[in-house]
Amino acid sequence: MALRTLSSLGPLAGKRVIVRADLNVPLKDARLTDDGRVRATLPTLNALINQGARVLVCSHLGRPDGAPDVAFSLAPVAQRLAELLGKPVAFARDTVGESAHEAVAALEDGDVAVLENLRFNPGETAKDDSARRAFAEQLAELGDVLVSDGFGVVHRKQASVYDLAQILPSAAGSLIEKEVEVLDRLTEKPERPYTVVLGGSKVSDKLGVIDHLLPRVDRLLVGGGMMFTFLAAQGYKVGSSLLEKDQLDTVTRYMAKARELGVELVLPVDAVVAASFSADADHVVAPASAIEATAFGASGLGLDIGPETAVIFADAVRDSKTVFWNGPMGVFEMAAFAAGTKAVAKALTEVDGLSVVGGGDSAAAVRQLGFADDEFGHISTGGGASLEFLEGKKLPGLEVLGWQ
Repeated sequence: MALRTLSSLGPLAGKRVIVRADLNVPLKDARLTDDGRVRATLPTLNALINQGARVLVCSHLGRPDGAPDVAFSLAPVAQRLAELLGKPVAFARDTVGESAHEAVAALEDGDVAVLENLRFNPGETAKDDSARRAFAEQLAELGDVLVSDGFGVVHRKQASVYDLAQILPSAAGSLIEKEVEVLDRLTEKPERPYTVVLGGSKVSDKLGVIDHLLPRVDRLLVGGGMMFTFLAAQGYKVGSSLLEKDQLDTVTRYMAKARELGVELVLPVDAVVAASFSADADHVVAPASAIEATAFGASGLGLDIGPETAVIFADAVRDSKTVFWNGPMGVFEMAAFAAGTKAVAKALTEVDGLSVVGGGDSAAAVRQLGFADDEFGHISTGGGASLEFLEGKKLPGLEVLGWQ
């Protein structure tokens, strides 16, 4: 079955449309530090506004443990949404209570309101099916149809994502439609050469995606904290760098499988090694085979791929027709250790084909490092959901919308 899209819902003028968005954005002092996910909702919201729908946006933010917590309020997000839409956006101070019902009752055709953080209600993430369903039924009282457009949560069986889509007529918004189209291309019909770049801290977070993609790719590039487990599996000493000793056997098997499949596994040849984990720490560039030979000895820790590796990785990316990148190459939040991530990001903007940034920290990195979203073929809004899709897993939030 194909994914149900907006057109399947028929005319929406005058209807109360609940939009399950993903507005889980980083906040500092009640201000958004990255509004990428808010911007990503605009095509769907504008399409509904232009149809004359009465739009009620709902989302989670952070992990407030099922109770109200001002630190996780969506109020600043609603304010930013109003700025981006160029029109007033009402804000309900609760999820399914008096304020929510008042906000919905006040909506006129083309108006928009935002509910308070869904996770302020324990029913949203309840493991108990009946508790989750009960919350979904309360949400359903607020709308006539559901447009599911929060790709970052489609891998979760949560009330607003899964149960609500069973109660109300439901369809995917344009964001989810685009995500599924792009990720399906990455798994089923990629143009070649096809390169996957993996970074981030842990190999254990990427086991499923490596398993599923190894037989499908031409090259696999490994950077970030996870590279040190691969280097250790080669017999190199990695000092105090991040190392998952319990994954050494698994990594050794991956290296053997890559050779067997004819996949080019590209590992770092050098690293930026620091005296400590801090922005102003002393640091040097060392060969991957000599990380403990620096002045820091066994206490040194790698915090970025080195400059020679950055050139090798960038060349491999530019030489590809399809690239999927998930996970930064180093601690990009610290300027001294951001060069590797910046080099990979720059190379992705120069790909003559499809370049996909796989959500989460990678999306935050490219924006923080000064790149615009439209310099890439696609920036996914769902790190975990993207990975699970690429692992071949069934995602409940997509299955309930007809995707098989």
